[in-house]
Formats: sequence, C-alpha cells, structure tokens
Amino acid sequence: MGSIDLSTHPGHLFRRVQQVHTMLWAAAVSDDVTPPQFAVLNGLADEGGLDQRTLAERIALDRSTAADVIARLVRRGLVERARDSADGRRNVLRLTESGRTAHTGLVRRTERMIEILLTPLDGAEREQLLGLLGRVARAGERIRDPRSEVASET
Repeated sequence: MGSIDLSTHPGHLFRRVQQVHTMLWAAAVSDDVTPPQFAVLNGLADEGGLDQRTLAERIALDRSTAADVIARLVRRGLVERARDSADGRRNVLRLTESGRTAHTGLVRRTERMIEILLTPLDGAEREQLLGLLGRVARAGERIRDPRSEVASET
C-alpha cells in the first residue's frame, strides 16, 4: 500500500492549522493565558456564578482539564470560587476584577489574531469555514458524550 496525499487528510490539515493558531496565539494574544484559560474567562464574562461542571460543558472542556485550568486561574487571581448561597454543597465561579480586565484585553487581541488567521478567506468563506468546523466539533462532542450541552447545539 502506498502513501496517502496528506493535503486531503483532515487530521493532518487540522494539526497544521492548530500549529498556526498556537503560533499566532503566542505572538498576538498572550504567552501566559492559554486558549483553554481564555475559554474559561470568556465563559464567565457574561454569566458569573456558574458551577465548574456547567462551565466545562458550555466551553467544551472535559472535567479534568477544566478543573486544572480553573485551579490555575484561581491561583493567579483571575477567577474566584465561592460557596453557592442557594446550595452550600456547590461552588460557583466568578471573574475577579483582574479577571475582567484580563478578559477585556484578551478579547481585543483575540479578535485581531482571528483576523490574521482568516486573512486568506473572504467573508463568505470565513462564515462557511466556521459553520463547517462547528458542525464537525459538535459531531465530535456527540460521539464523546451524547448528553453534552455542546453536542445538542444546532
């Protein structure tokens, strides 16, 4: 059996695009806040008071990764964890003032990084790419966890 054409291999292309994204993230967004950490900050920006499980589902992070990422953000003073006043068995998460400030700066830099990343595409192509990637990501979530909130999004 001969080799396959990697230019038509989705996994190979995803890996290459991920490498470009990682390079751009470090250069244009942050070298100390990772994309998963940004996802946590962003997930809490509009709705504080989420428990860790709910937040992890909403931003499509597995529970152990979410726990590690959140713990790092708590140690850095960007996220605070507090007992839920309605249910003392539950902890809820909120951005600290430092977390809000960091998030605001990250959003601006992320928007610029996305613009650089998608420069080769016109508006319609960008919309199509994002739609297709979203469908593939949701299909992957359904395979991993059919009950996932992310998997049930349309």
